[in-house]
Amino acid sequence: MFGNIGWGEFMVLLVAALVILGPERLPGAVSWVTKSLRQVREYASGASQQLKDELGPEFEDLRKPLSDLNQLRGMTPRAVITKHLLDGDDSILTGNFDKPSPVSFDKSGTKGVSADPSTPTPPQNKPLANGERPPIDLDAT
Repeated sequence: MFGNIGWGEFMVLLVAALVILGPERLPGAVSWVTKSLRQVREYASGASQQLKDELGPEFEDLRKPLSDLNQLRGMTPRAVITKHLLDGDDSILTGNFDKPSPVSFDKSGTKGVSADPSTPTPPQNKPLANGERPPIDLDAT
């Protein structure tokens, strides 16, 4: 509920409440706020349970568009490209080509053959020393 409030903001609110209410009224105010929040949560859960009971299976039909909308809210352009065009492999976007891809292709080009985890990963390139020339791959040039 208060996911956007950090510890710093919480401490500022606590000090402000201590200054405004004073030390003698602060415990009563905290208990009143917690009681009120608990009651609001009970009302909300009771209302949703009542809707479920009255609507029955149609309640899930009402919830499905909302869940689809929440799923679309989380989709960034990068996530859409990764999911639909790259089949979940984001190595081309991150530049991390050393990790094994989650989906590999067999010789016929069909997808779905899982990558063999026992295959060794290529060694990491070490940084070049001063004056050292990088190796040239003659097959790539």
